[in-house]
Parts: sequence; structure tokens; C-alpha cells
Amino acid sequence: MKRTLLAFALSIIGACAAAAQTPTSLPIGKGLPVLVKVAVAFVEITALNENTSTYKATVDVRLRWEDPRLRRPSEEATDPPKVYRGAEAQAQLANLWVPAVEVVNQRGAVTYTAAGLRVYPDGKVELTTRTNGEFATPFEVERFPFDRQKLQLELAIRGLTADAVALQFEQDDLEYSRPAANARLDGWTLGLVSLRSEPLTGWYGASHARVLASLEVARVSGPIAAAIFIPLFASLLIPLLGIWLNRVEDGQFQIETFEFVNLIVGGLFAVIALNFTVNSLYQFLAQGENPVHWLFALNYVTLGVSLLVNVLIFRFGVVERLLGRYVQEQLYLFLIWAVPLLVLTTATAVILVAVV
Repeated sequence: MKRTLLAFALSIIGACAAAAQTPTSLPIGKGLPVLVKVAVAFVEITALNENTSTYKATVDVRLRWEDPRLRRPSEEATDPPKVYRGAEAQAQLANLWVPAVEVVNQRGAVTYTAAGLRVYPDGKVELTTRTNGEFATPFEVERFPFDRQKLQLELAIRGLTADAVALQFEQDDLEYSRPAANARLDGWTLGLVSLRSEPLTGWYGASHARVLASLEVARVSGPIAAAIFIPLFASLLIPLLGIWLNRVEDGQFQIETFEFVNLIVGGLFAVIALNFTVNSLYQFLAQGENPVHWLFALNYVTLGVSLLVNVLIFRFGVVERLLGRYVQEQLYLFLIWAVPLLVLTTATAVILVAVV
């Protein structure tokens, strides 16, 4: 009876061991975690939607790992790798263990995908997948329109923990990760691709392997800066004119306040219209503080200051009543250069901070 139970137990263990070593199971021949090397190349970038923080691109994701079960006999050690493409590659992948790497930040359905597979005599496997789709990416607005953005591709394995499968990259992967020589993106200059390992937190404190590939792009700022900043600086002149154009003779203002108030109110409506136009075209500017936001704020503050000067000093002569006509005249002579200097210095500083 004992021999029968022992034989039965051994048969179960043998069956489990055999099942564990099926070609599609996790290759544990070299221990855990299984190391998967990641590289990403940006083949084509067709669009960047700043308002939705997404971009459309064709990317090549290269994965490399080692499966000792695929080693060929020693006499074939110097043979070239077996190469499979398209449908043939898909058929081969059905009989291999393949790391379940997901593109976490993909949005919508994939419009195109293709695979290429290489299996080397020593058991190393190289899988390259070309995907065309839309991907979400973080978008920073602090330096708009002199900004640099990073178009991210987020790759992760969420089915297994980092103790089972780890994603990593070496110098060869960094060299592979780059934009294609003929890749272009209207309004942007393409830079380098960087890779960063950043674990993904799962349930119950589990950690999953993740790699972030980022293509740096720099905005061609000239056309946008001219279209936005020239009107903004021009609108700053309106409230300043409301102070400059008055005259003082013997301590008395010579022009009626009503004319200047109309000028200021007209400037207010001009700034509101410009603000509405800019926010309609660049909705993402509402996501945070940026030079455009600060220049609009400066416009409103300057309009408010000009209105107060016109009402309190020009119209009601508050300073004259409290401190005398001479003080009022000297205060006005101070304001006609101090206010413009302060406003223009602040506006220039906002632009320089964004540029630098």
C-alpha cells in the first residue's frame, strides 16, 4: 500500500514538473527573476494633441530574454539565428514563453501591429513589435511656448511581480532607443530617447516591473510667441496710455477723466477677448501656471491700477485734498515713469524665466 502511494505521489510530482517545463511556461532555468531587456525606437510621430495630452506614433518595442530550453545542439552554436516575420512570427510565439509586456499608456485601439522574432542558438530570444496607436503623455505648461515635452511610452508587466520578471536595459538598448532618421513632428524639434526604470505598485504591496521610454521634443516657439506675446504687450500699453496722456499745469489735470476711463474699459474688453481666444486654442494652459497666464494677470492688474489713478487722482483729486496740489503733481510725475517701468520689467522677467 505504501509503495502504491509513493508511486502515485512521484507520478504527480513528475507531471507537475513536466507541466512547469512546457515551452510556454516561465523559463526558470537560470533562476528568478527572468531578465527582459527593453528598448524603444520611435519610427514616426504623426501628431501631438496638447489639449488632450496625447500623441500618435509608430513605435518599435524590442524585448530580449534568454530561454535555456531553446538552446540548440553544440554543433549548431555558430549558426545564425532563426528569423520569423509577420504571421510566421505569430505562429512561433504561440509555442514560446513571451513576457506579457503591456503598453500601459495606450489610448484606444491599435491601428496597426506587426512582429519580428529572432531565436539564437544559445537560447536568446529577440522580439520586436511595431505598433501604431495613440498614447497618453504628461504635459508641462510652465514654460510655454518655450517648453520641452517628453513623449512617454510606458511599458509594464502587471501579470507577474518583479520577483518573477524584471525589465532592464543596457547600453545596447539605449543606443537602439532613438527617433528614426526621417521622423518629423510639425512645430517641434525631436531630441533623444531616454529610458527609466520605475516599479509599478500593485495589490497588497506587490511590485511590478516597469520601464518608461521618453522622447524629448522642443517646441519651435517663434511663431507662437509672436502671435501671443505681441498682442499681450500691446494690450499693456492701453492702461499705461490712460496715465501718460494726461497733462499737469499749475498742479491741475487738463484732460477729463471720462475719456481715459473709456480707454481703460475698451482695453479691458480687448484683454478679455484675447484671453478667450488664447484659451480656446490652447486649452491645456488652464492646467497650471505659465508665462501666458502671468501676462494676462499683469494686464488685469495694470488696468486696475490705471483705473484707480484716473478715478482717485484725476477725477476726485484725493491726493490734492489730503496732501496738497504740489504733492499731487509730484506723485503724477512719479507714476508716469514708475508704473510703466515696473510693468515692463515684470513682463520681461516673466518671459526670461520661461526662456531660461
